[in-house]
Amino acid sequence: MSTSPKPMPVEPVPVFAYRIDAVVFDFDGTLTCPGALDFSVIKRAIGCPDHTPVLEYMAGVDDRTRQAEMAIQLEQFEMQGAAVSMPNPGAEALLAWIKDTGLPVGILTRNSRASVIKALENFAGFSAADIDVLVTREDPAKIKPSGEGVRLAAARLDVDPAHVLMVGDFLFDVEAGRRAGALTAYLSNGSGVPDALSADFVVASLDELKPVIRDGLVLPAGKLPNLFLGELLDQYPMTDPSVIVGPTVGEDTAAVDIEGEAVLVLKTDPITFATESIGRYAVSINANDMATAGAAARWMLTTLLLPCGFSRSQVRRIFADLHDACTDQGITLCGGHTEITDAVRRPVVAGMMAGTVARNDLIRKGRMAPGDRVLVTKGVAVEGTAIIAAEFRLLLIEKGMPADEIDCCAAFQQMISILPEARIAWRVGGVSALHDVTEGGLATALAELSQAGGRGIRVRRDAIPVYPQTRKMGAILGIDPLGLIGSGSLLISCRAEVAATLVADLREHGIAVTDIGEVTDSGPGIDAVENEVSVPWPCFDADEITRLFA
Repeated sequence: MSTSPKPMPVEPVPVFAYRIDAVVFDFDGTLTCPGALDFSVIKRAIGCPDHTPVLEYMAGVDDRTRQAEMAIQLEQFEMQGAAVSMPNPGAEALLAWIKDTGLPVGILTRNSRASVIKALENFAGFSAADIDVLVTREDPAKIKPSGEGVRLAAARLDVDPAHVLMVGDFLFDVEAGRRAGALTAYLSNGSGVPDALSADFVVASLDELKPVIRDGLVLPAGKLPNLFLGELLDQYPMTDPSVIVGPTVGEDTAAVDIEGEAVLVLKTDPITFATESIGRYAVSINANDMATAGAAARWMLTTLLLPCGFSRSQVRRIFADLHDACTDQGITLCGGHTEITDAVRRPVVAGMMAGTVARNDLIRKGRMAPGDRVLVTKGVAVEGTAIIAAEFRLLLIEKGMPADEIDCCAAFQQMISILPEARIAWRVGGVSALHDVTEGGLATALAELSQAGGRGIRVRRDAIPVYPQTRKMGAILGIDPLGLIGSGSLLISCRAEVAATLVADLREHGIAVTDIGEVTDSGPGIDAVENEVSVPWPCFDADEITRLFA
């Protein structure tokens, strides 16, 4: 078999995919300079212990008269601090920039509404009127660290809490965001970071928030902005010497040098069901099909159609996924196209892959002959099991499937490549056909293999391997594993005399394989038997997974 030069190893780019539809700030020490309120002063005044938060201490006082007196003292303290407070460095510029992007801005504080409005008078070009939502201790929500205030702000802004960025300089701020399911950013103001902190982002100054927010902004419909696309491409330098023209802003095509190669093999396939790890799926599925021809995948082009509402960081995640998967398999990602469009509701990645193989090593299904054994690796519906676990987790839990079993099913994604077994089949020889089980599951794949080879196939239905997790999932959701998308399983037609050797070699390398039938001398079609009795072979007009997406 022909081989391909492996691109230079590159450290995977850590990418966190997120979307920001609103930014909610803590006030004191975040939008204002730290130190305007010296809480040790008010604590001494009302008799609050040093390590007890003021509001929690006041709430624990049973004497209502005393509570009212302390509330007045606290209000006066906050108003005095507000009068002399100043904007934190970068606060005014950041707030103006956020407003220019169109994102709503909110404030969530344990302070009084009056003190916040007073302090905002010291901001140049920004006032209380520019705040889209202000949640204070007077509002009907528990104070931080409860997540109720974040959820209330999100509700008033009509955004999903998961798409809110909560920014603050204290653990209570981060905890409030986490409890609400929001994104969180901790502002250290140049000081150390608490050991107990668990925030999505940590910044030393407000200026550092701008790239964080920019990456979460929803991109406009159309092609990616050229500056952003150029930035993405610069992260993945081209190292394959066979690429003459690679991915570059302004280039309409890619060009590769195939001098000395006997046969160029081409393949294209879109990924339309998966959203989690969609880039890796796109690489694996296309490389799988290349392997069925005996070809080593060399180059890949991708078209990314992304739904409206996608952010820069979500695009970065897919690019990193594609790059890492290509690097793992020795494939050069040499071009493509990306755009945001209302033509799709979910991300779609269409891959086009090219590879090479020596003419005599090209595997063509027309070589199938009567008596060939038909083998299948792993179990059926590997890909479908992983996709359903990732995309319909809540539905499965609702229907009683334990979370640990769902996690196990999601891990099937690691088995989607059929390259290891294909390479063993190439080496052993005696292979007449290879076929990747994709849409329509094993039922459709066997029918396709029969049609392409021009031969009948007798299959022992009771021998077909089905993972117990897949069988259980199918029973819960009412879907047939035989009709469920199944990349990860390789159908092998091989001469009878090499079958035992091939099976032993595969198993020696830890790859499960089952002999499920044989090629016959009849015309195309599937003759299914179960316990030596003829049974119908199912036919699926559409993959079983489509019923879940309907």
